[in-house]
Amino acid sequence: MSDVGNRTSKLIGEFQWYERLLLRAPITEAHVETVRFDTHAMQRPGIEGVQYQQGELAGYEIRQYVMDRGGHRCAYCGGKNVPLQIEHVRPRSTGGSNRVSNLVPACEPCNTTKNAQPVEVFLQGRPEVLTKIKTQLKKPLTDAAAVNATRYAIGDALKAYGLPVSFWSGGRTKWNRTCQGYEKDHWIDAAVVGETGTNVRLVEGPVLTIKATGRGRRRVHGNDRYGFPRGTPRAGKRVQGFQTGDLAELRCERGKAVGVHVGRITSIRARGWFVLNRHDRPAREFSLLQRADGYEYAATTT
Repeated sequence: MSDVGNRTSKLIGEFQWYERLLLRAPITEAHVETVRFDTHAMQRPGIEGVQYQQGELAGYEIRQYVMDRGGHRCAYCGGKNVPLQIEHVRPRSTGGSNRVSNLVPACEPCNTTKNAQPVEVFLQGRPEVLTKIKTQLKKPLTDAAAVNATRYAIGDALKAYGLPVSFWSGGRTKWNRTCQGYEKDHWIDAAVVGETGTNVRLVEGPVLTIKATGRGRRRVHGNDRYGFPRGTPRAGKRVQGFQTGDLAELRCERGKAVGVHVGRITSIRARGWFVLNRHDRPAREFSLLQRADGYEYAATTT
């Protein structure tokens, strides 16, 4: 899909959920996190004249980019959900710079153990990790530039509803969350965006997580082992009232899949056999729980 198509799909999703929220909550304004990155500061950390680099937010934009690029994992051991530090691949004591092309996230044990060693020495015996890090460091800032170029699209779309819309960076969101002692989570980030997020009280309770899953496959039929289309497209999207992505219950009374299984139908066939959790069973054993609406819902307790 083209970049234009991706942006259009994202805007449609934002419209849908904004409209749902407007019907259920007294919303008076919208704060949008634009995940804005200062590419000049990433290449020249000493650059001046930008407000957040002169005050308490100094370094937060660069740190956010490095963490996002590294998947919030330690570059050396792959550890996740642990406190991470910004590590200089080439130590500053040997001429390493503060540019993002020399920075990776690292846990404290790895950072301390590596110390001033050359990364080639520290990762001796783990060539795959060394190659991955070097490849990541050579990655250009085109992804950050693309985000910057399109960062206002969602906010501009929300302005059509007539409510005030303000834009904030991901670094500001992280600053707000860290100052209040909240842990990293997407729903918490959404609550502390912008100036109003500097003093937020979050109560314990269930959190509804909504994940976009799409509305079925784009392919009308599969390919054979040589890559050529096989078979013919189905006449309709639904088969015996079911379609790909429906949440269903499967009750198997015999065979290897005996028991009750709940999940999303991943494949349907015109002959009336469906696949759920890798179990290929006839339609008569399925019960529909929820129509596929393009989203997956889950509740977690905080």
